[in-house]
Amino acid sequence: MLKRIIMSIPNKDLFEAVVAKAGLKQEVYATTLNAFNEFKKETIRLTRDYHKKIKQTQWPIPFEYKDRGAFEFELKFGSDVLIFFMHTNVFEFSRDHEVMKTSYIKKDKKRSYCGIIHIFNFLADSFKYNRTSDIGYMIGRIFVNLESHYFIEGKREIGLLYNNFPTSELDTHAIISIVQSSIQYTLNFDLLTPPYDNMKEVTVQEMQTTLDNLQFRTGKRLGFRFQADSGE
Repeated sequence: MLKRIIMSIPNKDLFEAVVAKAGLKQEVYATTLNAFNEFKKETIRLTRDYHKKIKQTQWPIPFEYKDRGAFEFELKFGSDVLIFFMHTNVFEFSRDHEVMKTSYIKKDKKRSYCGIIHIFNFLADSFKYNRTSDIGYMIGRIFVNLESHYFIEGKREIGLLYNNFPTSELDTHAIISIVQSSIQYTLNFDLLTPPYDNMKEVTVQEMQTTLDNLQFRTGKRLGFRFQADSGE
């Protein structure tokens, strides 16, 4: 009886489904990785351009690219760091997401599968002084599908300009624009003084350490609400 049940399973259809879904995800992954490598290339080019055009200043102002592996790199400028991070998995938009309602997706559901590139903003001093309790913020995430169409969820300059998934293709021009917009947003996203009540108590252990190692958590909006719809 068991043998008959096993033999009745449509193995070929099952295997073909596995191959089709895995192949789709591999294609999306490869497209996203290629885009991420273009982000690396254009960010390196941007740093070179900065050093060609900006001469010696009174205070050394860093503008530096650092490769952190196959799926991560950072751009440090002034007192900020942007970290670009590519997730190695492939995702699909939820059924309630706006892009799922477009004719672009309805014509071919495979287009809804995307890789994701995240953009995080940290304070440069958080890494310099190893302040591991400091806070960073995700200022944008880029969804890339198998056709190199992209959609961005993000803050201000980033999220508002790149939300036409059916027509937007992630070419060199778009990548340069995204990197520059991320820098511009970060420049306008200033470090605010934390509320007094959050800082008035300090332990003896903290005071016995050096100032650089005080366990005061630092973040650009620490103690304030940070909402996606507030623009802050």
